[in-house]
Amino acid sequence: MTFEQNTSLPSLQELNFDFKPRTRVISGVNCVEKLGDLARQNSRAGRVLLVTDAGVAAAGHVARVVQLLEKAGLQVTVFDQSEQNPSTRCVNKCVETARASNVDLIIGLGGGSSLDTAKGCNFILTNGGSMKDYWGVGKARQPMLPFIAIPTTAGTGSEMQSFAIISDEHTHQKMACGDSKAAAFAAFLDPSLTLSQPPMVTACAGLDALAHAIETAVCKQRNALSLMFSREAFRLGARALPTVLRNPHDLVARGQMLLAAAWAGLAIEKSMLGAAHASANPLTAHYNITHGLAVAIMLPWVIRFNANVPAAADGYRQLANLMDNAFLNTGDDASEKLAGCLEELLDLATLPRTLKALGVNKKDIPKLAVEANKQWTAVFNPKSVSVSEFEKLYESAFGY
Repeated sequence: MTFEQNTSLPSLQELNFDFKPRTRVISGVNCVEKLGDLARQNSRAGRVLLVTDAGVAAAGHVARVVQLLEKAGLQVTVFDQSEQNPSTRCVNKCVETARASNVDLIIGLGGGSSLDTAKGCNFILTNGGSMKDYWGVGKARQPMLPFIAIPTTAGTGSEMQSFAIISDEHTHQKMACGDSKAAAFAAFLDPSLTLSQPPMVTACAGLDALAHAIETAVCKQRNALSLMFSREAFRLGARALPTVLRNPHDLVARGQMLLAAAWAGLAIEKSMLGAAHASANPLTAHYNITHGLAVAIMLPWVIRFNANVPAAADGYRQLANLMDNAFLNTGDDASEKLAGCLEELLDLATLPRTLKALGVNKKDIPKLAVEANKQWTAVFNPKSVSVSEFEKLYESAFGY
């Protein structure tokens, strides 16, 4: 009996991790109905700040959550001015609202922007200063208020992360501010709350979740723990997202997408991302392209760029196998199959595949490449990326 070498065995580096679960995950249709009791148990004075945005309020979710909290005897202050890609200005406004109401519990309701705004507010409210003081990891010296996350989109996985991604209102530089104290102590994954998403939001959020799963599966910081979450996130998301795009009312598929986003978020928390996210951030900053769409357009080209790195190629192969069991051990190229799958999902969602279609000026590519090269996620890409190589990635994604 002979055994072939298994290229999927973890390396010594991949065996290194330190894991302490911080967030209780409550999942299921209408599970948000349990919010009142949990919030009351974790609010000493009974004063809650609910951080959300106008769209979530218009969908009726804010009224529902406020009712649940008030029924539990809590006083609720609503901040509904969260903005896409939250800025320091937005966070500061949220802090003013929180201070005026002397809150002792924060709840984030909405997409990743609302959850990050809530976390950003928590940093300043409890530790003072400004967001730039927390750029990095572990810079909060004082305890933070208990935080509950309720995502209404299945994308960022912010509910499972201790980082708030906040843009400087002047430079537009995205600051990743992380601290274990900022993590939610509970996350409600209720697919009924995602039914109100517009189709484009559903698609861009879902593509972002898949991108998180793919980049964490091959980044330099991957480890045995993060890989477990990356692969399960991709397995769920690759099968559920097409269903959600075709049948937006499928609660089972929507529940699977919420889990995919959460597990991918946890994979980020325990590893890191790569060049697709690094190249997407300047596109969002300069052209206001939705983050999930920017990542989804860049990622197929990043996959092709990374494909000649053996460890990355093996990671892509394992993900491709999760898409279709019949693909295992065939002669097809796994990396190309994975890249093509993402492009087909863009088509299914009727979203553009190229930067040109989104109005990006080709003359800006050198500037975009310089900025992409400065993004911290670029360092963790499995293959080193220079400014000139970022230029080539943008040119490939530009389209002709």
